[in-house]
Amino acid sequence: MKHIYQLVLVSLIIVSCSGDKKNSVESVLENGDLKTLREKRGALVNEQQALNDQIKLLDAKIKTMDTTKNVPLITTFKANPEVFNHVLELQGNVTTKDLLTITPEYNGILTNVYVREGQKVRKGQLLAKVDDGGLSQQVAQLQIQAELARTTFERQKRLWDQNIGSEIQYLQAKSAYESQQEAVNQLNRQIAKTTVRAPFSGTIDDVITEQGSVVAAGQTPLMRIVNLDNMYIETEVPERYVADVTVGKSVKVDLPILGKTIDTEVRQVSDFINPANRTFTAEIPIPNKNNTVKPNLTARLKINDYTNENALLIPQSVISENAEGEQYVYIVNNKGSDGIGKAKRVIVETGRQQGDVIEILSGLEEGAEIISEGARSVRDGQSVEVITYNGIEDEN
Repeated sequence: MKHIYQLVLVSLIIVSCSGDKKNSVESVLENGDLKTLREKRGALVNEQQALNDQIKLLDAKIKTMDTTKNVPLITTFKANPEVFNHVLELQGNVTTKDLLTITPEYNGILTNVYVREGQKVRKGQLLAKVDDGGLSQQVAQLQIQAELARTTFERQKRLWDQNIGSEIQYLQAKSAYESQQEAVNQLNRQIAKTTVRAPFSGTIDDVITEQGSVVAAGQTPLMRIVNLDNMYIETEVPERYVADVTVGKSVKVDLPILGKTIDTEVRQVSDFINPANRTFTAEIPIPNKNNTVKPNLTARLKINDYTNENALLIPQSVISENAEGEQYVYIVNNKGSDGIGKAKRVIVETGRQQGDVIEILSGLEEGAEIISEGARSVRDGQSVEVITYNGIEDEN
């Protein structure tokens, strides 16, 4: 407090001198004597120089006594361990394994289409029929011949069981019957190809070819069937994450078009690395109870590829780098009750980054008080004053 009284005293002296000077100058000016004017001016200059010398002495004393002068004001936060779940952000497309464009197995005219667009069908249900080109009449004739061969074989077998006739007659009758039966079965298999049945339960999404059109086996698309119960997202993952993205990893799926977020997990990862783009495929299932999720929707994925239960996380903005490429932060040591402490630079090793925070692997101890605002303006060993701590104003 002493230096404050000194400043007040100097101020009073200056004011008083100013008053005397005003009166004295006025009287000298009224007198109008040149010699007197010059003498008065010289006296005032000497008084001004003396005052300046006294002010310098006061400033020097104040500088030695006032320890808070030119101390940077900073804010700090504490490095406390917390759970760090790092996520890998990717993009993928919604698809389903139960999405198929059906083609016929037989060449001919599409004689019947038994379903319409939007109709739900069961696995094995008849969807369409292709003209068999007379195969039905042929199978009827073959069945007559097969029935005759069966009767001949049965009679020959009874005789053979009674040791009547030769073995060759029995074998010939058996061979003829089996040959005819196989011919009938083969023709029936051909006729079966003229029918189009649902490969799985689902919905007829589109009827592509109309009744009466000529179709080619394996080429002409007849209709598209889809099942929305088994939807999943397929995404390409960079190969450097092959050890991190595994089956069972948690995933947050964002479907921006639908405005919904789904929590799920990785169901399958490919064992094959694509040499063209150095990625592997991951499948993420998504529930679709209301059938709102459609194939080919774009999805944003956040895959949990790394977790640290006791991570020290700090803002990326407080980290600096020296000429050697080392990263460092400033901490506060020896902080007193008045909030004054010493800034100390510590070299840190960083890990993974998520948003604006980064993981510290080494260099910081738990509970260290790290300089936040003002970190770019302090120096190692400099005195600093903490004005806030973890966003709360310092009481001191």
